[in-house]
Formats: sequence, structure tokens, C-alpha cells
Amino acid sequence: MTITGSPDASGSTATARHLTHIAEPPGVSPGRGYTNVVTGTGRLVMVSGQVALDEHRELVGAGDPEAQARQVFENLRRCLAAAGAGFQDVVKLTYFVTDIAHLPAVRAARDAVMDPARLPASSAVQVSALFMPELLLEVEAFALVPEGATPEDQDAPPA
Repeated sequence: MTITGSPDASGSTATARHLTHIAEPPGVSPGRGYTNVVTGTGRLVMVSGQVALDEHRELVGAGDPEAQARQVFENLRRCLAAAGAGFQDVVKLTYFVTDIAHLPAVRAARDAVMDPARLPASSAVQVSALFMPELLLEVEAFALVPEGATPEDQDAPPA
């Protein structure tokens, strides 16, 4: 079993902040681009599926999965921040894509804002359509925020 975290004073593996990432539970194939299990304690934050609409409800990136994915993750960032959370607190992402070929663009946008060593649990589903025909993807997030955390506690995105 692979658990990501940092060694504590005794040298054993501990959780990173308030979350534990279990990449390879016994008998389960390791994930590529996600963590099989993330557990933790804190306040639950659930963010509805976000799409590539800006604050004026204008579509960003018509026909461009990369531009849409960047806007989706910016919308997720804003929603998480409104709840006093950040990407470091995300334990689960669900991707809904109209073409599974868009996943590399989604993963690139995700990797620009999340620590690749501590990726959340994830599911990806190809759907026949979203609520607007121009939309190529939608992403929802679940996060666990440590009790007493404030927006100022949020980590900066990975370099």
C-alpha cells in the first residue's frame, strides 16, 4: 500500500495536513493520474459541476477543450475559495466530457493548479451532451477543509 504524506517525528508516514492519500490499496491496481483513496477530517465542501462560462455567463473557448478546461478550473478555484477551501483540500473530482479525447486537456488544467503528488480520487464519464451544446466538459469537486481553516490558510498553486 502506498500512502503519500510526510514523515512525522518518528519517521513513519503521516497524513499531509488533514488528508491521507492511499495510492495503492492492497489488491487494487495503482491509478494513473489520480489517487485511489483519499481520506481525512474536517468540514465537507461540495462544488456543483462547473463549466466554461465566465462571470457574465459567456462561453470561454468555443470548440477548444484546453481553454474550456482552464476556465472550469478557474471557476472551481473561485467556488472553493468562497467556502474557505483550495485545491489542496480537494478529495474527489468527477469529470463529465463529451469526448474522452478531451481528458488530456482536462488533466493539464488540473495539473496546473494541483500538486501531482497528491491528486484527488477521480472519475471520468463520457456523456452524449451537456446542458449547452457548445460545452465540452463539466467538473464537480468534493473537498475537506480542516476545522478552523480560513481562506488565508490556502496553499499557493504548485509551481
